[in-house]
Amino acid sequence: APNTTDVDLTNSIEVQVITIVLALIICGVGIAGNIMVVLVVLRTKHMMTPTNCYLVSLAIADLVVLLAAGLPNISEVVNSWIYGYAGCLCITYLQYLGINVSSCSITAFTIERYIAICHSIKAQFICTVSRAKRIIACVWIFTSLYCIMWFFLVDTNETVFADGAVVSCGYRVSRNLYMPIYFLDFTLFYVIPLIVATVLYGLIARILFMSPLPTNLNDRSEGSTHQGRSTSNVKVTKMLAVVVILFALLWMPYRTLVVVNSFMDPPYLNTWFLLFCRMCIYINSAINPIIYNLMSQKFRAAFKKLCKCKGQDPEKVTKYSRNRHNRTAASELWTRIIYKK
Repeated sequence: APNTTDVDLTNSIEVQVITIVLALIICGVGIAGNIMVVLVVLRTKHMMTPTNCYLVSLAIADLVVLLAAGLPNISEVVNSWIYGYAGCLCITYLQYLGINVSSCSITAFTIERYIAICHSIKAQFICTVSRAKRIIACVWIFTSLYCIMWFFLVDTNETVFADGAVVSCGYRVSRNLYMPIYFLDFTLFYVIPLIVATVLYGLIARILFMSPLPTNLNDRSEGSTHQGRSTSNVKVTKMLAVVVILFALLWMPYRTLVVVNSFMDPPYLNTWFLLFCRMCIYINSAINPIIYNLMSQKFRAAFKKLCKCKGQDPEKVTKYSRNRHNRTAASELWTRIIYKK
């Protein structure tokens, strides 16, 4: 998680070992999974949908979080800050960039799902891949500009102990002065997205689960088509709803801690609870590809296809396909000649 807790987690070998093991496992799984999400959507034509475009944005944001927060935490928990002043600025900036873009991406695909299901006629013109790409570009530009303030709010701090000095990446001024910024972040990138998601998914559920099925016998064909589309929409919506719920639950410990500590003096900085908060954030950035694999047949098939392609030499695959095509063409030619005779 961002370095906002003003606590040293290097105070015991036990904490170090648990942090390193968990962070390596979670970050390893998350980095591999999110890269696969990006690849399968960008390389598979039928996977390039407006919803999946937002999932690519979410995957890239989660990659930024894992690379900028998870991996540096592994080295920081063992030693003092080793990335210098520039590293402190850039890594903190990237942490908040990834966190905030992931929240905005979740809000974007929630709104897209609402329009697609509750206003299906308008969705044909509004919910397009080109529009989704423009919205994603705006999200990244806005968030990139918003997070620039962190270049001016953090600095490296050196604390001198009896056995030497420890360098950390932390606040430039007193912690109390950062509370308005934290509450702004808490409102913009946690409270508002969850309120929007709760309201819109409630409206979506009313349409999907409370709409009566067609009773006219003449409308059976149309009803079957509508039911097939509804089933597909239900599956996609359930998957995205799970992503939103996990986002709410896994971010709740850290967000709650920041709010509570703004009213407590001294703040609550239990080492194990802080470690738990950090791991929840890393899990949130790593778990989405697993959800897609479990709940989406299309993603599951695309993941399998990607893994099979990675396990084969592309040149051999191409040669095999070409030789197979030639053998098939020759066989068809000989069959025609024999039957003509």
